[in-house]
Amino acid sequence: MGSQSDWATMRHGAETLDALGVGYEARIISAHRTPDRLSAFAKGAEAEGFQVIVAGAGGAAHLPGMTAAHTTLPVLGVPIESAALSGMDSLLSIVQMPGGVPVGTLAIGKAGAINAALLAAAILARGDADLDARVKEWRRRQTEQVAETPSDDAGTK
Repeated sequence: MGSQSDWATMRHGAETLDALGVGYEARIISAHRTPDRLSAFAKGAEAEGFQVIVAGAGGAAHLPGMTAAHTTLPVLGVPIESAALSGMDSLLSIVQMPGGVPVGTLAIGKAGAINAALLAAAILARGDADLDARVKEWRRRQTEQVAETPSDDAGTK
């Protein structure tokens, strides 16, 4: 993530990975304030054993794209909701990558962090039958939580 403040959003992805039993490292790497750290991490990520990178960033949100520029690993970008433009600036910065440097872009905020974790797990599950079963179980439980009919106590009027 680009800064400590991004953890409020990205922790939801971390919690999802924890629930699925997927190991991860959470690091603060700013594309603008720590460019050497970014370059070293992205260039060395594959050798360190990383298989997918989830990068959350707000504002100009260059972290996912700059990470993708330094590695061929899949990079999933999570736009962090910003005060100035409610995350639209982050979303557009991440989603508008030039052809040839792909970044998978998720939703703004908490939903994006959770979905990035689920997508990363699904990618990893292609080569891990146990993880594949856990991802499928997650989806099954999610489906079971959806009622077939509305409840009178659902709070809508």
